[in-house]
Amino acid sequence: MVALDIDGTLVDHEGVLPHEVRRSVRRVVDAGVPVVLTTGRSWHATRPVFEQLGLPSGPAVASNGAVTVTFPPFQLEQVVTFDPSDVVEKVLREHPTAALAAEVVGQGYRVTKQFPEDELSGVIEEVSVEELAGSDVTRIVVRDPNASDEEFIRLADRLGLHGVSYFVGWSAWLDIAPEGVNKASALADVVDGLGFTAGDVLAIGDGRNDIEMLTWAGRGVALGDASAEVRAAADHVTAPFAEGGTARELDRWFGTRARRAARELSVLAS
Repeated sequence: MVALDIDGTLVDHEGVLPHEVRRSVRRVVDAGVPVVLTTGRSWHATRPVFEQLGLPSGPAVASNGAVTVTFPPFQLEQVVTFDPSDVVEKVLREHPTAALAAEVVGQGYRVTKQFPEDELSGVIEEVSVEELAGSDVTRIVVRDPNASDEEFIRLADRLGLHGVSYFVGWSAWLDIAPEGVNKASALADVVDGLGFTAGDVLAIGDGRNDIEMLTWAGRGVALGDASAEVRAAADHVTAPFAEGGTARELDRWFGTRARRAARELSVLAS
């Protein structure tokens, strides 16, 4: 099975899916191997990539593991939530200028103030902090475009968060999820349902929210432009995204030469 992160792995930071990446993913599908998108994106932001890739009906992991769906047709398989009130209070105490968002599964987000344009998708509803913190959520997103990712790493350390998982993005973006929920925890359920084990999984990613997945998978591969901590968690580091790292890794196993070698081995074995 192949598990693929989206942003920085399948698409660039402008959301563009390169032709060579799509072609390489299609080779995996044509080989009869399941491809599972495993992303920090919400499902409604994941669906367009699923459709661009032309993936057959199957599972997808969204919201850093808090949401698992089957598509098409759409079926919600699992949603894990938590009470965000304590987290919201701590975040705003430490970083009062932050914008907060709570995902509304399959629809959009409720936000305490507007995020930079195009960073969130779906229906965006601005609400009070009290409203945001007043009901269980799949995740809380913390954002400050005037801060850096290093500042947000320090923010996460200062928060001393207990009872939740958290992931700092490539910018000043902090995802806070239910405790123990991450891409690997959701993939473990998906893999079990498909009759595989972690050792059967090739996982590719580039973000801090991919670390658990890369460590868990039988072969975890980081993009060359991933941070040092992500590369250290991987079994292998491929080329940077802009140099075709994702396609290189997939073609290593599913490209023309790989298929030819597999056929030759099959002939020899017989």
